[in-house]
Amino acid sequence: MSTHDEKTDDGSAKPERTVSRRDFLRVTGGVAGAALLAACGATPASPSGAASGQTAASASTDAGTTGGATAAAVQATQAPAAAAGGAAGDVQFWDMVWGPPAYIDTAKKVVQQFTQANPNIKASYQSNPWSSWPQVFTTAVGSGTAPDVSTGGGYQAIQFYPQGAILEIDDVVASFKPDDFLPNQIEGMKFNGHYVALPWGIDIRIPFYRKDLFDKAGVKPPTNWDEMRAGLKKLTSGNQYGIAFPGNDNAAWQGMWGLVINNGGGLFTADRKLDVMNDRTVEALTFISNLVKDGVVHPGSAGFSGDDMTKAFSSGSVGMVIFVPGTEERVTPNVKQNVELLAPMTGPHGDKGTLLFSNNLMVYKQTKNPDATKSFLKWWSANSLPIWTEGKCGNLPARTSIAKDPYFQNNIYLKRILDEWVPIGKLTGTRSSGTFPALADIDMGGMMKTLATDILQGQDVKASLQKLETTLKGLKTLQS
Repeated sequence: MSTHDEKTDDGSAKPERTVSRRDFLRVTGGVAGAALLAACGATPASPSGAASGQTAASASTDAGTTGGATAAAVQATQAPAAAAGGAAGDVQFWDMVWGPPAYIDTAKKVVQQFTQANPNIKASYQSNPWSSWPQVFTTAVGSGTAPDVSTGGGYQAIQFYPQGAILEIDDVVASFKPDDFLPNQIEGMKFNGHYVALPWGIDIRIPFYRKDLFDKAGVKPPTNWDEMRAGLKKLTSGNQYGIAFPGNDNAAWQGMWGLVINNGGGLFTADRKLDVMNDRTVEALTFISNLVKDGVVHPGSAGFSGDDMTKAFSSGSVGMVIFVPGTEERVTPNVKQNVELLAPMTGPHGDKGTLLFSNNLMVYKQTKNPDATKSFLKWWSANSLPIWTEGKCGNLPARTSIAKDPYFQNNIYLKRILDEWVPIGKLTGTRSSGTFPALADIDMGGMMKTLATDILQGQDVKASLQKLETTLKGLKTLQS
């Protein structure tokens, strides 16, 4: 679930809200014992990828993007490309709110462009607020009223695929060239030899630091973990701390898991067997636990929301955070010039990496017009640039041609994330490949958030991981 940090209906970030996971599990069959409570602990969250809000795209507004980006958007408006083939029929497209109010209006316009370019296919658009997720999809699938195609979080397709609700799109994927998508994006949609979705948007966890605070403390941007720990100690003085995590938000475990991946750790073996207690994962979480013991982690972290953490970062009481693209837009304007993106660090064993979510564009088996729907799917993937340039979508694009647009290339933050971080980003199931149903349950469950809270509260790392392991062994999707 993308949140990582929760969103209001207009796409802006907010603390997590309460949505019943139990109702969802009763309908879908879901997780053994419904004991996984609500999503994200006692309070559930949106699916993976919903965290960034509109900030990543909004970051481009003052980065010299008006030339190429606007021209590209105008060109898309004036001459939308037609979908290939002679498909015909109605296509109902459900879209989540991936940005501010302008996003919905722009997405509607892009759908209209598709219909203009493909008069034999009538596409309709429905915007769904995050406050109605996941019930709106659960109800639709269960009642036979699912849309033909929809966007969704990082594991939504694999969440519904075991119920027979998602149409495999191997033929669609075969029509693309390997470099049509950014590295590893397409393969992240593969389960048991079949592709269950197209990637369209990327949500990723990356470290930001306050250059002014680093300079004042005589700290250079760390390139490895030893330098990071030493630098955070130098940054910590009085009411100023080296780093903070938003313990009351999924972004806490996601930031921590970025370091786990940076150390070559994970929850699974290459063949998708649980491997919670592996040495690399224990080592990475022990490193974070030691930061807590060092006193360099802001003492309010266990109770922080994402907004609380960014306020502390903006006020100067925290020198470093691991958060979402667009973090530089969440601080006060006079502070933004001092917010820098850290280059990927080298882990203790030479690894580089972080946590990444690839948001889904999926076709439902209930569609009566699969050919027309697949035509829309391919067209949207290639022609959705305006949802960023005009709609201020908060995700980064998974499509290479869109990522190369000046809107992204002229923004130093977004360009660096796309160039340096996305190629080394890995999904929650890292060390295994592709996607699989358990990732949806882990993403929607509260067990990872509990792990992060335990560590921030100083509990024993191995005991905390053993508690997580016990919970994961109870998942139906991990029982052979």
